[in-house]
Order: sequence, then C-alpha cells, then structure tokens
Amino acid sequence: MKYKLAMVQMKVGSDKAENLGRAEAMLREAAGAGAQVLALPEMFNCPYSNKAFPAFAEEEGGQSCRFLSRLAKELSVVLIGGSIPEKEAGGSRLYNTCFIYGSDGALLGKHRKAHLFDIDVKGGIRMKESDTLAAGDGATVVDTEFGKIGVAICYDVRFPELIRRMTLEGAELVVLPAAFNMTTGPAHWDLTMRTRALDNQIFFAAVSPARDLEAPYVAYGHSCLISPWGEFCAAADSREGILYGEVDTEYTAAIREQLPLLKHRRPELYGAGEKR
Repeated sequence: MKYKLAMVQMKVGSDKAENLGRAEAMLREAAGAGAQVLALPEMFNCPYSNKAFPAFAEEEGGQSCRFLSRLAKELSVVLIGGSIPEKEAGGSRLYNTCFIYGSDGALLGKHRKAHLFDIDVKGGIRMKESDTLAAGDGATVVDTEFGKIGVAICYDVRFPELIRRMTLEGAELVVLPAAFNMTTGPAHWDLTMRTRALDNQIFFAAVSPARDLEAPYVAYGHSCLISPWGEFCAAADSREGILYGEVDTEYTAAIREQLPLLKHRRPELYGAGEKR
C-alpha cells in the first residue's frame, strides 16, 4: 500500500483563532494536493510555554477537537492533530495530547505525551514541562484505513523502548509532532529521527512548528519523513510550509525481508522491558 503524507510545518502565535485558521488553510491545501494522511505539529494551537498551556487548555471534545474532527471528515483524510494542552475532564491535570481522527471525523485515539521535557542544558535551553503538565501513561497505535499508525510526542522519541513497542504492535508509520529547540535540534534532530526509523524498520515522520525568532520558545523546524532504510524521503528547512512524502508499506516489507532485524531479536536477553 502506498499513500501520501503531508506534514504541516506552521507558525504558531498567541491567538488561538489565528492558529486554527492558519492550520485550516494549510490542511486544505495539503488535502487539495492529494495527501491522504495529514499531520500537524506539537502545540499547534498555542505558544509552547508553561504560561500559555493553562490558558489555552481544552477538554477532549472542545474547540480544537471539534475543529480537527470537522476537517478530517470534510476533507476525507486521516488527521493526526499535532498536540494541544488537554485539560483533564473533571480534574485539574493538564496533558500534552495528540488527538487522531479518521476520514469520517471519528476519534481514532489520542496520545498523551509520556515523557515530560524537564531539562537544563548548561549554556542552552532550560524547560520544565512538569511545572504545568502531567505525563501520559501509554503507547499509542491507531487503526486507520492505511494500516496501523503510531503516535508519540517530541521528547518521547528519546526513549527507544516506546517506539519499539509501537513497532511490535504493528505500526509501520510513526508520527511525532515535535518542537525541538535551537540547542537540541541542530545536535540531535536528524540523528534521532533516522535512528528510530532504522532500528525499527518503519517510516518515521517528525512534524515541527516553523521557526519563529520572536516566539518565547524558538522551534528548530526541519520536519522530515525517514524511510525504513534510514534515508530522508522528504525534509524541510526552518520556514513555514507543507512537506509531502510517500509511505510505501511494500517497501517496508522488502527491507525487513532483506535485513530481518525484528526477526533476529532475542528479547530473553534484554531484561524485563523487552519480553514482548
């Protein structure tokens, strides 16, 4: 099976309505170009900031969810909704959550970011997501008309066990809405995305916001699609735009036949975390 993937690398500002409007225009353009699976970046409806998360937070089924559902149905696409700050229904916790919708507008699943970005790099970035966000507690693989798709968010990619688990659960594409910064991006973005694709022999898509030097948090950009052979199928720079790539599951099968890494696994050697 082959299908066209669109990665929307959009600028994100401080006005939610403007962010949703920008996303809609770019999603419509992508669908018009024939993309069948569309993906938005991390925190596409609000600034990436601990101060902004509570103010922009919505419960499941709120404004941004209705927006995503409506567009998925109207455009007849699978829509991986980047992420938004999700307010726990009936509770006080906030999550960094990706909602995924099918071409009929139905919710296929959601992923709450499992690994929170709490770092302090000397001379570089300092961020503590746990000041405002709670961690999710699961891996996410959804069934779509194009096969199984795994979804993780940004810092989740640093933990190979999570991506391996999604691969073992049948994901042949993993989509990562992500906002690496100007410290970690140049150092680790390309390397990490290629490694996750190569080690798991999957297509791996990383979808970043566009770089905005006036924003409180400056994203690296460079959205990309990596093949199961570890090669770039498509790669963006830091500017706003739509990146397109083809996912070919027959190619995945061929690579796994030629170099059967997953068949050669010996989970009995890897400890409690690798008994699947």
